[in-house]
Parts: sequence; C-alpha cells; structure tokens
Amino acid sequence: MNIFLMEMKATLKALLIWSICMFLGILSGMTKYTTYSSGGAASEALNKLPHSMKALFGMSSFDVTSMGGFYAFLFLYIELAAAVHAVLLGSGIIAKEERDKTTEFLMVKPVSRNTVITAKLFAALVNVIIINLVTLVSSILLVSAYNKGKDITGEIVLFLLSMLIIQLVFLTLGAMLSAVMKNPKASGSIAAAILFGSFVINEITNLADHLDALNILSPFKYFPYQDIVNGDGLNIIEVVLTLLLVAAFSVSTYFFYQKRDLNI
Repeated sequence: MNIFLMEMKATLKALLIWSICMFLGILSGMTKYTTYSSGGAASEALNKLPHSMKALFGMSSFDVTSMGGFYAFLFLYIELAAAVHAVLLGSGIIAKEERDKTTEFLMVKPVSRNTVITAKLFAALVNVIIINLVTLVSSILLVSAYNKGKDITGEIVLFLLSMLIIQLVFLTLGAMLSAVMKNPKASGSIAAAILFGSFVINEITNLADHLDALNILSPFKYFPYQDIVNGDGLNIIEVVLTLLLVAAFSVSTYFFYQKRDLNI
C-alpha cells in the first residue's frame, strides 16, 4: 500500500494538469460547435471540403452540425490525448526508478517484484480512471450547455467506455515495453511512437477503404464511432478481444519485469 500511495503522490501534479487540459479541450471544442451548427459561412465552407479532407479530419461520415456528429468528430482528439497520457504513464511508472537511479531504494523494501508491479499498475489504473471520469463529467456538462437538439448523454457514456478500454490498451502497452527494454529512457519514446503510428494508420484507412485490414493495428479503430452515433453501441466481441489484449500486455509486464536485471 505504501508503494501505491507513493506512486499516487508522485503522479498527482501530472494528473491535475491532464485533467484541466481535458476539460479545456472539450470546452474549446464546444465553443467551435456553435460556429458549425449556426448554418453560417463556416458551416458552408465545411460542407464544401472535399471528401478526402473530411476523412483526414475524421468527419467524413458525421453531420458535424448536429451535436452527436460533432462530438464523434471531437472525440477522436479527446481519445488521442487520453491515450498519450496512458501510454506515457504506463511506461514512466515502471521505468522511473531506473531512469532516476533510485532502483536500489525500491528494491530494499521487503516486498516482491510482483508486489511492486501490482502497486504501480494499480496507481496507474486509478490515474486513468480519474482522467476518464473527468472527461466524462466534463463532456456531459458542456455538451448539455451547448446542445440544442436531442440528448446524447447515452452516446457520451459509450464513447467514454470505449475510451477507457483504449486507455488500458496503451497503459499496459507502455508498461510492458518498460519491463522488456533495458533502456528506461527509450521505452517512453518507443511507446509514444507506436501510439502515433496507430493514429496514422487510423487516418490512412479513413482515406483508403481498401486498406481496412490495417485497422487491426490501430486501437483507435477498434470501436467504430459511427456505430455509437447510430445507436448500435459497442460490439461485445470487440470489447472482449481488446480486454484480452490488455490482459496479455499485463501478464507480459509481470513476466519480463521478473526476469530482467534492473539498472541501479
């Protein structure tokens, strides 16, 4: 428990900053919605954009003049920010003792490596859940304030549930890479590169439907936004398969951290 509290204290400042940024990001998006929904010049210019440009910005299949469509468009960037937080948190919380040369301080405690990893992952999980809840509450409150059409609270809840699962994917991916790699400073960079690579794949497949097979490499494609907007919800098979991926990354983190020689 002491390790858990220590990690929570160490991540508190970053957690507060990320929470504020998530709120401000959603607020900024909602202020732009009034421009798109008013039917003025901005809305007309948006409608005249070529299909490829709309696809690049993630709005090709959504009516961004409606709140449901606009939130789906905005959500891609909300999810990207949350994923960046998760992957950096996962890699950092495992590697920081080696990075800061304080491994010896941690290892002299009368606890096993598995106990250390469990406490760290639990602290990271709490951070991820808090970011998700802040985003959920901010989205519901701000959307309600700007929405003039039908209530989309149910859709927002599903969006954020899907985001939580994607956060867990990148959290455990970052943790696994830190457990596998001998260079603690490189793990965060590689984890972030993988994340942005998956985001690029998401953008490429938006532009080229014949490359949809690549979607398996991008968690951003695991839960189609269109399904949520259309009221189809989350595919339970996709949810289970994604959670199995999270479990595989988590088990690998324990396995490799147990085997490796830590830098002191």
